[in-house]
Amino acid sequence: MINKEDNNPNIAIRCESVNKKYGKIEALKDISFSVKRGEIFGIIGPDGAGKTTLFRILTTLILANRGTALVDGFDVVNDYKEIRKRVGYMPGRFSLYQDLTVEENLNFFATVFNTTIEENYELVKDIYQQIEPFKKRRAGKLSGGMKQKLALSCALIHKPSVLFLDEPTTGVDPVSRKEFWGMLKKLKDQGITILVSTPYMDEASLCDRIALIQNGQFLKIDTPKEIISQYKNKLWAVQSDMMYKLLNDLRANKLTSNCFAFGDKHHVSIDDEHITMENLKEIIEELGHKNVTVREIEPTIEDCFMQLSQS
Repeated sequence: MINKEDNNPNIAIRCESVNKKYGKIEALKDISFSVKRGEIFGIIGPDGAGKTTLFRILTTLILANRGTALVDGFDVVNDYKEIRKRVGYMPGRFSLYQDLTVEENLNFFATVFNTTIEENYELVKDIYQQIEPFKKRRAGKLSGGMKQKLALSCALIHKPSVLFLDEPTTGVDPVSRKEFWGMLKKLKDQGITILVSTPYMDEASLCDRIALIQNGQFLKIDTPKEIISQYKNKLWAVQSDMMYKLLNDLRANKLTSNCFAFGDKHHVSIDDEHITMENLKEIIEELGHKNVTVREIEPTIEDCFMQLSQS
């Protein structure tokens, strides 16, 4: 159990052995981690991995079955009122009032927290200015990227110290995704701690540290660079004229550590470090494949996730 008196003032979020069940399904299994103040910490994993359940526990919306957690130094069970004053939460699904205008939504959330748009305008200015020309438009009529900016503005209007963003870029176009992460960097520079979840592995590199999650368990916690540096074995990108057969042949080979389809190529790791590019090409050609290409590549976070999920 976390002792509040021993809480490190440089830590914004602390979890210890957090578990959550829905009937017989274990959504979270012994989740323990901490997030430093002013850090962008990413929870990276597929749908159904437990990301939203963890966020709902940390934002005091549901209770864990077991374990303890502190947010901004306050216990999520005993001090839920204090936490709700101090955090901003942007759920994965757009949850603002569709029939209210942009301006009305923002005014409503400011009023809930006993503040005004004017009082904290500097905090949301860079984001809100992009949608301010449409402030009289109903929220339900906004594009995906504009809805995203409005939701973030509403989550920030009361000047939270910790910001929770649950899959904020899902379903948003690539340009808006890039703009959104640029906004998060600016918020970090203002001292706001950000916990963000995403199923997009390419967004992992934009975080200071990440936790890879699958089936309610953390597979690894570290900086993206360190996780990639710990990838085992050489990694090869392989193609042939029979890609489906190639995938099965590579997985059946006793030398293969793991093999997964990535776009128009297969990424394969070989246990034997003495195997060369030419050796691997010969092995594949002996299995009846033609037009074989093999090249060594640098692993990505997605490659690391796939490897860790199989270990």
